[in-house]
Amino acid sequence: MDNIKDDDYFIERIKTDLKFVIDNTNDISYEEMLENPFLIDSIMFRIIQISESISKLSNGFTSNNSFIPWSSIKGMRNKIVHDYGMINTHIVYKTVKESMPEMYKQLQKINKTA
Repeated sequence: MDNIKDDDYFIERIKTDLKFVIDNTNDISYEEMLENPFLIDSIMFRIIQISESISKLSNGFTSNNSFIPWSSIKGMRNKIVHDYGMINTHIVYKTVKESMPEMYKQLQKINKTA
């Protein structure tokens, strides 16, 4: 069945969102990010999407891959959704430049169907 929404499906969605952010922020500075409100909104949207996909992963999957900071990602989503005007853009930029590429690499190792 093609409509199976299992861990593999949600990991692929997460990787797609991560890759989108990575590809669209690869060569930008913090200042360039701040000058582009559409990019900031897009990053925030993708972080929310990633968190939503994480919430649909099985407990077994997240437990078996506890080296990925699942709860931190959900926490960032909550901060974006509930305190949008108070987002620390330095943290967002650091997440985009450091944490997202690392998470993408980790997920590539876990799930080789990309």
